[in-house]
Amino acid sequence: QVQLAESGGGLVQAGGSLRLSCVASGRTSSTAAMGWFRQAPGKQRDLVARISWNGITYYADSVKGRFTISRDNAKNTVYLQMNSLKPEDTAVYYCAAALSRVGTLIGDYNYWGQGTQVTVSS
Repeated sequence: QVQLAESGGGLVQAGGSLRLSCVASGRTSSTAAMGWFRQAPGKQRDLVARISWNGITYYADSVKGRFTISRDNAKNTVYLQMNSLKPEDTAVYYCAAALSRVGTLIGDYNYWGQGTQVTVSS
């Protein structure tokens, strides 16, 4: 079992920055990848960024150059630094852990956090 807890969401003006954190507990050493997904009202949940066990990162085209995913293994924490935020980044952001696959689909991830709201005002 892996438990995930996100924090760091909030309200920010367009062009501003936020850093999300995801603290993992439990069998964290067995994760193949950690990802950040987001879901806006009425839309599907999509992968925003992912970092694999060996540090390789992936970003959705919509956030490339603005968002950075990183991990601190000593703290069992994954971060999502979000810069140059846009109103279209408004969503609930979820942290997720994949045990065996380094993928981009919801089904590739086994554990999920409760989500943290990010709202970007224009």
